[in-house]
Parts: sequence; C-alpha cells; structure tokens
Amino acid sequence: MPEPETSSRAQRLGRILPGVTLAVAIAVVASVIGAFAPIVGGPVAGIVLGVVFGSIRRPGPVLQPGVRFASRFVLQLSVVLLGAQLSLAQVARVGVESLPVMLGTLVICLVAAWLIGRALGIVGNLRTLIGVGTGICGASAIAAVTPVIGAVGVEVAYAVSTIFLFNVAAVIVFPLIGHALGMSQEAFGLFAGTAVNDTSSVVAAASTYGALAANHAVVVKLVRTLMIIPVCLGLAWVVGRRATADAPGRRVRVVRLVPWFLVGFVVVAAVNSLGLIPGGAHPALQAAAVFLITVALSAIGLSTDVAAFRVAGPRPLLLGGSLWVIVSAASLGLQAVTGLV
Repeated sequence: MPEPETSSRAQRLGRILPGVTLAVAIAVVASVIGAFAPIVGGPVAGIVLGVVFGSIRRPGPVLQPGVRFASRFVLQLSVVLLGAQLSLAQVARVGVESLPVMLGTLVICLVAAWLIGRALGIVGNLRTLIGVGTGICGASAIAAVTPVIGAVGVEVAYAVSTIFLFNVAAVIVFPLIGHALGMSQEAFGLFAGTAVNDTSSVVAAASTYGALAANHAVVVKLVRTLMIIPVCLGLAWVVGRRATADAPGRRVRVVRLVPWFLVGFVVVAAVNSLGLIPGGAHPALQAAAVFLITVALSAIGLSTDVAAFRVAGPRPLLLGGSLWVIVSAASLGLQAVTGLV
C-alpha cells in the first residue's frame, strides 16, 4: 500500500495539474507571441491571453486549484530565479555615480504614486503595484510585490497592462529625446535603464540608440532590480503592522515578515556573485524566470474579473501616465544635476 504522505502528494498533484497545464499552455503561446513581438513580451501576452480565455470560459472547480497554485507559488519561484542575473561585480561596474539617479527616481516615483494615487481615489494595492512597477522593473517587480501585499488578479492585470502601454511609448519616444538632447551612449543607457521598466523594453529603446547604450542600460536595469529587496521588506513590514493593529493582542515575528522567495532571490544572487553559476547558464535561467512569470501572469489573467476593469475606469491609466512622465523627467533632471548627461 502507498504511504499516506505519498498518496496525499499524489492527490494534491492531481488537483493542481489541470489548472497548471492550462496556464503553461497559454504561456507557451504567449512566449511565441513575445518572441515575434519583443516589445510586447511573453508576460504581457500571457496575462492578455489569460484574461481573454477566462472571459470566454471561467475556470471551474477542476481548474481553480492549479490556477491558484500557478498564480502564487510559480510567481514566487520566478522571483527567486531573477536573482541569478545579478552579481556584486555588476553593481560595482555601474558605479556609485549612477546610484543617485536610480535611487532618486525610485523615491520620487513611490512618493508620487502615493500622492497622485490618493488624489485620484485609487485603492492601495493597485496604487502600490503601479508605483512599484514603474519605479523598479515592471512585471518582475509586480510579481515580487503581489504575494507580499495580497493583491488580487484584476489589480495585477490592470497594473501590468498600464505599465506595458507606457513601455511601448518609451521605446518610441526615448530615442527621440536622447538625440534631441545630444545625450552620450552611457547617459542614454542610464536614462533608459532607470525610466523604462521591463527588460525587453529597456533593450528595445536603448538598442535603437546604440550598442554601448544598450549594454549600459541592461546593467543599470539589473542593478535597479535590487530595489525589489528593500521595497518588499518595507511593504511586508507595513502589512505586518496592519495585521497587528487589526488584532492588538497578536504579535508578528520579524522573520515572518520576510517572504521566503525574497530570501531565495538574495541567496541565488549571492551564489551568482561568487561565480558558482556558470556564465553559460545565465541565458537559460533568465529565460526560465521570464517563462515562469508568463505562466503565473497567464494564471492571474484566467482568474481576473473583467467587469472590475470597468469599475476601476481610466484613473489607474492616468496614474501610470503621470508616473511615467515624472520618472522620465526625474531621470533626466538627476543626470543633469549630477553631471552625467
């Protein structure tokens, strides 16, 4: 007879397999679309296809366990793999001189998201997702923050879609701005790396300007990804404080405020910094991370209530546009102040 624990695992696998299989199938199609349209990318295509499929046929009881698993655990696992793209050597190459621009744009973006979001009457989680996605690294940052704050599918879908729209605008507009200002290759790489979100859009915008700009932009973008760590920790602390306030007798241990996947992200980044991950494995790990994000966002799309988009209205889009303009202007302004333009 099979062991009870083995039988339980087999049953759980059987419950989640149908939903996960559907999410993976959608992610495969989305990845093909992303390969032909890099500006769109697999993750954005995945969430759109998921929303369309879910609108036609909502996942029933057979699919729901797997869809929930993909939208949570797979999302968290994708964040761990993102750490394989970072190393202390890359941080050092970017140099201390570029950090004021990266940190400055992030702080300005988060403050602006809070102020403008409140003024527009946008609820906390959606405001946070758009702010973090714009300030750090688009879908990857949204993937990291979602389980920390407990955001729902429609909030994630709206945030990803909003940021994608302005990523496309940046790919078209930023090279024109760079040429108009006579920016050097390095300066434009810093501009693209700090003011464009998803890596594919950063590469697309910077490559148009020049190969050196593209190389510098990618390094800046990778270092910018490190900001996921303090932002997630800060949000975890805020969520923990709220939980304590709702239950005065409850104590929240500090260790529990640190998401497991964030620890995994740091550990993998440290292992990579020590040179224990071969350079030849980096492209495969990057592709795996992007695919897992695509799977997770496909699952989130499947469980998204499209009617909630109409309830949200155009205000989140207005917030995303405002933050895009503010971050772009802040990046150029901080470069001018620090003499990097």
